[in-house]
Amino acid sequence: MQKEIEHVKVLIIGSGPAGYTAAIYAARAGLNPVLYTGVQPGGQLTITTDVENYPGYPEGVMGPEMMEDFRKQAERFGTDVRYGIITNVDFSGYPHRVTVDESNELLADAVIISTGASAKWLGLESETRLNGRGVSACAVCDGFFFRGQEVAIVGGGDTACEEASYLSNICKKVYMIVRRDELRASQIMQKRVLSNPKIEVLWNHQTVEVLGEEEVTGVSLKNSVTGALRELPVSAFFVAIGHQPNTGVFSGFIDMDESGYIQTVPGSTKTNIPGVFACGDAQDNVYRQAVTAAGTGCMAALDAERFLAEHELA
Repeated sequence: MQKEIEHVKVLIIGSGPAGYTAAIYAARAGLNPVLYTGVQPGGQLTITTDVENYPGYPEGVMGPEMMEDFRKQAERFGTDVRYGIITNVDFSGYPHRVTVDESNELLADAVIISTGASAKWLGLESETRLNGRGVSACAVCDGFFFRGQEVAIVGGGDTACEEASYLSNICKKVYMIVRRDELRASQIMQKRVLSNPKIEVLWNHQTVEVLGEEEVTGVSLKNSVTGALRELPVSAFFVAIGHQPNTGVFSGFIDMDESGYIQTVPGSTKTNIPGVFACGDAQDNVYRQAVTAAGTGCMAALDAERFLAEHELA
């Protein structure tokens, strides 16, 4: 006897600030949302230590603790939080069909995508070991902890230039490690960096290792032209070589930009597929903050509620 396929009103794919906020709003609207946490329950904040820039936490909060608060609040209103990964989707018909963990299928009247984006790393053992203890992929998030100190940032694009400029406002000195002899950033961003006396660009340098046992104490560099090695004493090491949105499973159905970020209708979270909405870092390559992700999670839930009401499915 064939097993009956589960049918839900609202399916939220991915946790983190966007997914859990969408769940809170959808649950309070009586939409009985089902949320699958994805490969990293709680998202990037679960590997973040102190979070001091999210409203409502005057003393700051540990990232994992904050995401636990989000989860509990979503569950309090009736969200069905499940551990699992969406491994396949079929948005060619309606209702939308998804596969969980390559085995279980379910149908959803509305889908909210909140799969986030993952920072690209250099792949160093020390980079992983010291992540959250001086190694960071977000200067806006963590730069404040190193105000008045000397720091390093690796990257040569617009993001790296923007974050180096941001750090120069609060740090004593910023070393910008660039592996080539030129920046890939726009001309205006290049001019901003190169004219900043607090930013020193180290051309043709590659990061060999991040130094330190319990926290970052420096970085080991190699000049790719001369082969010379040097150690740079810094208190923090920021990686700004880009992010990869976790949207591959939706390829072929959802419109994305060249980097894989989901494209939404301006002023909304609507995608090109009716009844499918996207929020958080999966569709935001500009701000990438917990508070903005939460905001778009709210928008996605409201957009889903209106969609279901218009189709008399709520």
